[in-house]
Amino acid sequence: MDPGEGDFEAFVAARGPRLLRVAWLLTGDAHLAEDLLQTTLAKVWPKWPRIAGDRPEAYVRKALVHLHASWWRRRWRGELPYGELPDTAGAVDAYADVDLEQSLAAAVRALPVRQRAVVVLRYFEDLSVEDTAATLGCSPGTVKSQSARALRSLRAALPASVADGERCG
Repeated sequence: MDPGEGDFEAFVAARGPRLLRVAWLLTGDAHLAEDLLQTTLAKVWPKWPRIAGDRPEAYVRKALVHLHASWWRRRWRGELPYGELPDTAGAVDAYADVDLEQSLAAAVRALPVRQRAVVVLRYFEDLSVEDTAATLGCSPGTVKSQSARALRSLRAALPASVADGERCG
């Protein structure tokens, strides 16, 4: 066993669930999120002795976001048309919160990859503008402008009650 192997295993055990959540928010699919995290961890493992002491979670998160962006660029995202619109929900919907979460997840996944990364890191991971900029390798101004564009797109894509901050159901 390598000297850093135990440290790496401890890191994955401690931070893996949070990194998996980031991967899921980026991909929107549990299986793709697991693949993304697994591939990212496989790529950073050989570099572990070098990165272990200097904010390893930030390094792994950055690698995760960059790997997702490269996967996203290679994937076909064609739309499939449907002949009928889905039925509308009744007046009282016991699953309104689930519907809201699904709508939000779909709206986030519809954002361009850079805006999606900014939204996930800023609002779901609660990173500062500076930390988000460092993770994405851009300026804080870029993070702010991408964030503003993303929020504008999300407001347009979500129901008015959600965009205005009201709870559904």
